[in-house]
Amino acid sequence: MSSGAPGAPNGTPDRHQVVVAIDVGGSRMKCALVHRDGTVARIEHHPTQTARGPAAVVDTILDIAEALADTARHEGLAPVAFGLAVPGVIDEAAGVAIWSSNLGFREVPLRTLATARLGMPAVLGHDVRVGGVAEARLGAGRADRHVLFVAIGTGIAAAHVVDGTAAAGAHGAAGELGHVLVRPGGPRCGCGRAGCLEAIASAAAVARRYAELTDSTPGLSAAEVVAHATAGDPLAQQVWTEAVEALADGLAIGQTLFDVETVVLGGGLARAGAQLLDPLRAALHDRMTFHREPRLVPAALGAEAGCLGAALLALDSLEKR
Repeated sequence: MSSGAPGAPNGTPDRHQVVVAIDVGGSRMKCALVHRDGTVARIEHHPTQTARGPAAVVDTILDIAEALADTARHEGLAPVAFGLAVPGVIDEAAGVAIWSSNLGFREVPLRTLATARLGMPAVLGHDVRVGGVAEARLGAGRADRHVLFVAIGTGIAAAHVVDGTAAAGAHGAAGELGHVLVRPGGPRCGCGRAGCLEAIASAAAVARRYAELTDSTPGLSAAEVVAHATAGDPLAQQVWTEAVEALADGLAIGQTLFDVETVVLGGGLARAGAQLLDPLRAALHDRMTFHREPRLVPAALGAEAGCLGAALLALDSLEKR
């Protein structure tokens, strides 16, 4: 992304202008006003409240975006574009949320709705892809041209970023690393197939598997399972080893396909830190043959990556005009 802005003297960004950015999650929305040089002017968090239904979620997104734009104007800033990131299958070119199970979206023309409501250009992106763009440009992958960002949370998804741009694929569904087959005949995945990476190595899968082995009602989080494993609980250690080995298989597939310099791990499970990275590095190393072994690092931007990526998407759209 170029740092210059139209009409700015000496090619420097216009600090008077900001973009509105929102990253919509299943439970919370991360929202921001971001200057054209990429610095954050304001950041907020709001509940998504998906139980109210998809139409109400859309209304909430637009209400928050409009309020942020009004706040910018009140503070003497000029909102010039809106960047929105949502999960699911996204048609970025058309600005349509094709499908999102977490939010209940089906063929929602978010870009058109936002442009009409806000009176400014709007762009729509996939939450993991824009998060990957942010990590590649501003975060843990900023020193490299070829980056694979892998978000490990309730599910697993990835973004292949080259020179700061993430590929969406022909149908907006690129990066579904969680649905590569790693254990044929293994646990049933939410997609309907047995043995997907997501069914074994996601945070939800780790918690579920431990509950199965201990004959208990699911209650412990994945982080608590990791803590039990570190403390010497043999069943927790079994679950964690299964997850790490499956994740190493998935990353090896990713490296075979994309040949990246760096793999950036984000999402809730990545907060396990050395308990994940150390055994995962060793397992991935063992799977490399003629492939170059990628650098494996934790994400640097945390939960704000998606919001910053949505802002970058909006800023990119301005530079193309």
